[in-house]
Amino acid sequence: MGFEVSDELLGTFVPVLIYWAYSGIYVALDSFENYRLHTRKDEDEKNLVSKRTVVKGVLLQQTIQAIVAILLFTVTGNDDGDSGVKPSFIDLARQFVTAMIVLDTWQYFMHRYMHHNKFLYKHIHSQHHRLVVPYAFGALYNHPVEGLLLDTIGGALSFLLSGMSPRASIFFFSFATIKTVDDHCGLWLPGNLFHVFFSNNTAYHDVHHQLYGSKYNFSQPFFVMWDRILGTHMPYSLEKRAGGGFEVQPKKVDKEN
Repeated sequence: MGFEVSDELLGTFVPVLIYWAYSGIYVALDSFENYRLHTRKDEDEKNLVSKRTVVKGVLLQQTIQAIVAILLFTVTGNDDGDSGVKPSFIDLARQFVTAMIVLDTWQYFMHRYMHHNKFLYKHIHSQHHRLVVPYAFGALYNHPVEGLLLDTIGGALSFLLSGMSPRASIFFFSFATIKTVDDHCGLWLPGNLFHVFFSNNTAYHDVHHQLYGSKYNFSQPFFVMWDRILGTHMPYSLEKRAGGGFEVQPKKVDKEN
């Protein structure tokens, strides 16, 4: 009699473990000054919240997400084991792409609304922007209400509308978690495949965390399509910083947006 862990349980907690493991890799690489998008001094002086507070905030959000995930899996159930039918690779690919588009769409419009609604920005979304200089384990540092609206509900919609199984969700949400952490890592490392295959990457999201880009580059975590379609896309260039590392420079700022 072996010990078995259900797919639902793995789908709930594996992304949490991956979040801290992948963040830990970037913490270990933090001394690579020649690849940082901001200096360590900027990180210490510009950020408005301590790392201890960030850790506590992320753990709170992950607790809420875990509770919602367990409830969602309980309500929807899992018939895969009874049917014995395994989805084909094409079906899995379709589910993944659908989930990516659903998550991007939900997060773009909710994220943009939180910037344009002064009450929501002041009392909720501004908490995330206390990290002017993002770093890996601060990726999910949000107000609990924002975490519920953007990430938790967005994730639930992705799961439900894509039709993926709890087993497939383990891989999708782990991938989404890694992508989100990478977008906030603050390092432009050579050979990073996310920078190769995604226009929405570390530098792209860094623009949004700066004052000049706060009304641009809302898209997250995968594509940039909604920014391009709706005129909130801000192109940028990467320039080498005199003291080492890189700087993200906006190519243009459209005052009308």
